[in-house]
Amino acid sequence: MNAVRKIVVVGGGPAGVAAALAAKQQDAAAEVVLLSDERQEPYEKPPLSKAVLTGKAMPHDAPIAGPKGVSGSGVRLELGTTVKAIDRGAHAVITDAGERIGYDALVLATGSINRVLPMFPAGQKGIYYLRTEAEARALKARLHQGGSLLVIGGGLIGLEVAASAAELGVKTSVIEIAPRILARVCNGEISALIHERHRARGVDIRVGTAVSALRELPDGRLAVDTGTGDTIAADLIVVGTGVAPDDRLAKAAGLATQDGIIVDDHARTSDAAIFAAGDCTRFPGPHGPVRLENWRHAQEHGAIAGRNAAGGAVVYKVAPSFWSEQHDMYIQGVGWPVANPSARVRRPLDAGAVLMFELDGARLVHALGINAQRDMAMARRLIERGVPVDAGELADAAKPLAAMLKAKV
Repeated sequence: MNAVRKIVVVGGGPAGVAAALAAKQQDAAAEVVLLSDERQEPYEKPPLSKAVLTGKAMPHDAPIAGPKGVSGSGVRLELGTTVKAIDRGAHAVITDAGERIGYDALVLATGSINRVLPMFPAGQKGIYYLRTEAEARALKARLHQGGSLLVIGGGLIGLEVAASAAELGVKTSVIEIAPRILARVCNGEISALIHERHRARGVDIRVGTAVSALRELPDGRLAVDTGTGDTIAADLIVVGTGVAPDDRLAKAAGLATQDGIIVDDHARTSDAAIFAAGDCTRFPGPHGPVRLENWRHAQEHGAIAGRNAAGGAVVYKVAPSFWSEQHDMYIQGVGWPVANPSARVRRPLDAGAVLMFELDGARLVHALGINAQRDMAMARRLIERGVPVDAGELADAAKPLAAMLKAKV
């Protein structure tokens, strides 16, 4: 190894930025290089489906590394740089421009890519996907022209886009093939509440509905035929049917992959010199290998990968979480759901707020909330610390969650 350790990070999302900054903090003398295929300072992506679409913010308003940027922390940022291959034997990455960049340790934070439906090809007139700043700008411009929108997919991104469009006065419909919206992240009760609040804001959500055909109408609008025999016409269509891990680079290099880059609890891949973090990975969870797609996981996993690439030996342990803003709802979830919780508890809150818990024995393992940010913060600590709790006290709003944190484990 060189006297000065060189760490290369591929990917300018939250996992990549966190890895680069953490590597520099772990080894201040290290040369840390962050390679991003986008052409601007790495930015937060959660606002893309919300504040950016409604015109309240721009991507550059929320740089991941703060106002000083990535380079302000001593990391060399190379923008507009796409890595096309890894030469593991030579410890180098090869860019699309043919440049070879050597490394002592490499961190892959390549994120995820949209699942593109063959019936709705990206780039076709009136069809939009949302993942990048450029895609958000294009969709924003079209939404601000008014008209009608059809969203394919009732997951978090699809519903956030629907809420933003409704706020702009765009007539909005959502098609979801599953029996209910948000089936991957919410229980049936929370899902039903969110569905109803969308309906109250004028969003037409149709569940248990599959798309059978796409047609262009004589007036230029797009028409979608459904399996139930209905036809929905719209001026534009946004497809939000999930993402796939971007493990293409790792797979081509011969690293172990299985619906994501396989890493151990130190974020190390099957090559001892290569680490990986964030959406692109499959890591050891409490119930077996798992892949997560959320902002906090990307940040925290990236930081672990960066520290360990720079000589650390930190184990990654996480209580997964998500958050979403839709209409007047701030929706949150935290913890690892279990197949058969020993108890499900609903905590009474003010109108417009909801808080539900799942227990495994005496431990709180999962919580879901709407407009319950303070209580959800306490729930996260209870889950992370494994504090024993009483179901009756959880159901009693007069019993502060903060007081339960003082219990002995």
